[in-house]
Amino acid sequence: MSEVTNTVRFVLDGRIVEAQGERRTTTVLDYLREQLQRTGTKEGCAEGDCGACVVLVGELNAQGDGVNYLPVNSCLQLLPALDGKSLKTVESLKHVGTDGVTALHPVQQAMVDCHGSQCGFCTPGIIMSLAGLVQTNACPSRSEVNNALSGNLCRCTGYKPIIDATLQAVQSPATPLKLDDAADLPLLKSIARAGVPTYNLEGDIVVQPVVRTRKGSEFVAPATVAELAGYLLAHPQATLLAGSTEIGLQVNKQFSRPQHIVYVGNVAELKAVKETASSWRVGAAVSLTEVEALVAQTLPDFAEVLRRFGSPPIRSTATLAGNIANGSPIGDTMPCLMALGASVLLRRGDKTRSVLLDRFYTGQKQNVLLPGEFIEAIELPKLAAGQHFRAHKISKRFDQDISATCCAFAYELGNGKLKNAKLAFNGLAPSPCRAPKLEAVLEGQAVEGLDLTALAVDIDAAIAASFTARDGLRATWAYRSLVARNLVLRFVEEASPVALAA
Repeated sequence: MSEVTNTVRFVLDGRIVEAQGERRTTTVLDYLREQLQRTGTKEGCAEGDCGACVVLVGELNAQGDGVNYLPVNSCLQLLPALDGKSLKTVESLKHVGTDGVTALHPVQQAMVDCHGSQCGFCTPGIIMSLAGLVQTNACPSRSEVNNALSGNLCRCTGYKPIIDATLQAVQSPATPLKLDDAADLPLLKSIARAGVPTYNLEGDIVVQPVVRTRKGSEFVAPATVAELAGYLLAHPQATLLAGSTEIGLQVNKQFSRPQHIVYVGNVAELKAVKETASSWRVGAAVSLTEVEALVAQTLPDFAEVLRRFGSPPIRSTATLAGNIANGSPIGDTMPCLMALGASVLLRRGDKTRSVLLDRFYTGQKQNVLLPGEFIEAIELPKLAAGQHFRAHKISKRFDQDISATCCAFAYELGNGKLKNAKLAFNGLAPSPCRAPKLEAVLEGQAVEGLDLTALAVDIDAAIAASFTARDGLRATWAYRSLVARNLVLRFVEEASPVALAA
């Protein structure tokens, strides 16, 4: 954290930038354009959809000998969250050779050669997404390039020349694909905050603000769980900030100015994943990208739901705990977690309690959290022997769109019959939820020779008995209920031993 009150310090291209006197809700995008005149970064939608504002944010790796970069939507990220980190914009990509000649980054040069830019407005964000990709993947496939571009909208080129440019850029690049961060390393170390709590004269843990106004509003970034818990006891109405994919929207679209903002991205304990033979304990600040990698092999359907949650810049910052705490009726991760029997570890001061996720919500955007209490971790069970899991999300766009509904189904097979069925949905009720009446319909059903027509009637009746019919902005009730029924039928049909073996 910055040692100087009201000063946000970050590294930009081999120098420390000190942003003084900026409000706590200033976005990285606005600061870049208005204060640093880095106008290559554009504002298109101001809600994380178009990708014109993508930049790379870096942090020291675990060894301290390099920088790990992530693509982020600078329109959503609040400037004080950049404190202690490194920033790269499209202007940062130029490479100066030993002969003193400046050259374009390979992705930039290939975009020129392949005519990948037309109007040019979206091009800087596209280039930053692709430059972020090649930091960790020097030879991406076409599919991986497509995924990297899923958060960048271009209305001119149709993407083919952009994809071709990327594949060409990595073949035999004239300049390095990876960014040279040698000059940034010592500077990042010099502005890093020690991960130990600080105390006042009375012995109480205190959190020094990154930004504080004369009226007492502030942005704080605690480094430990103890600091975070203590601050929330003193300020129970404070706004918790993780990935900023929701708070950033409120700032940009609703002009929200929370009085106290608590950034959890510097709390080491909340960024950790602890694995046992039966479960993962996922810290509240672990990103969806990290969770996706965690479950990719054993829970591929969950990983695919996470991939379609949003673009790489969204997934790299959004967190599992943030999606849960937000409590949207169409939150994508919650049906999967509920079907798997996940629970949340809640903390208030030094007291903790565990709550099953399917008992966490009490209404639309309402939950069991007490004042000053927060989600410390998510306990995600692994599949037990003989247990199976399926999930699928239905949305108007395949990539980067909110759900019409998402269904998740965990079950076992015994003597060819379904047992211990757990079924969960979003989009059908004021909050994501289990569907016990549908589970009862499925319990004991033989999966071979099943009369799907008769089962469909029973499922329709259970849906009608379980949920209140309501139309929404994204879909009518008639559509949602029909999709919900068809997803269940699909999962049951695919539960036969023959289908599972395939």
